[in-house]
Order: sequence, then C-alpha cells, then structure tokens
Amino acid sequence: MASWADLRAADPELAAIGAERLLGPGLVMVGTRRANGWARLSPVEPLEVDGVLYLGMIWQSYKALDLLRDPKVSIQSVVTRADGIEGDVKLYGTAARVADAPTRERYCEALFAHIGWRPEGDFHLFAVDICEVGFVVVEGSEHRALHWSEPSEDPA
Repeated sequence: MASWADLRAADPELAAIGAERLLGPGLVMVGTRRANGWARLSPVEPLEVDGVLYLGMIWQSYKALDLLRDPKVSIQSVVTRADGIEGDVKLYGTAARVADAPTRERYCEALFAHIGWRPEGDFHLFAVDICEVGFVVVEGSEHRALHWSEPSEDPA
C-alpha cells in the first residue's frame, strides 16, 4: 500500500487536487462495512502528518469498530453541488490502527496546530494505506478524470 507521500511522488497533480478536496475542507465522508455487511457512511476529519493520511475517531465509535473488524475504507470528498464543477475525489485503501505512542503524539500535536484542539483520553487513530485514488470534474461540457492506483505487486 502507499502513503500520502507516495501518492504525491507518483502523481503530484492528483495529490494536489486530493489535498485541496479532501484535506482542505477539513471533512470527508468515510465508507466502512458494518458487522451485518451493510455500508456505513460517516463524516470524519482527515489530517496529513509527515506524509501519512490519518483518520482520528471517537473511542468505540461504530465507524472505528467497523475498521478494526474490516480495514477496507473508502474516503470521498464532500460534494455540495449537483453541477460537478467542484470535482469529486474518491480514495480507496485500508485503515491501519496506530498504537505507537510517539506517532499518536505527533498526530495530536499536528491536530492542535491545525484546529486548536487535541483529544483527551482514549481515541482511535488509523493510518490510511492508499491503493487507489480517482478524481472527476465537469469543465464546461466535458468531464475530466484522473486516476492513480498502486502498482500491482503481482508480476502476472
């Protein structure tokens, strides 16, 4: 899987658009799989720290429990217009639980620097390993699409 820094190195244009549409507003929609198999869509505040995309979540929130059970995650930019001119970014990957105390502290410091708040007590923190990112935008009468996916490790 790839980090945010890997995406930035592999496709700078798509990474810049992703940063604008996913990180810029400070809120994304995260898709997880509930225990019964149904999809769950939840708003989450993403944060990029040291080239890694993180998702912090309330302790024992359903979306966090979903990711602990099944780490597959989809992340979509918040869409507010029907005409498509703002563009839509979708990111697919897996969410890895972060238990390392120094990494969690760096996240908390970066979060405080970003929004003036840091978690108190327990919270879930996930690092997103990216496997695919797509972007579609309407420009005039045309659709422009960009796509990146992690190179397959399977030589076949």
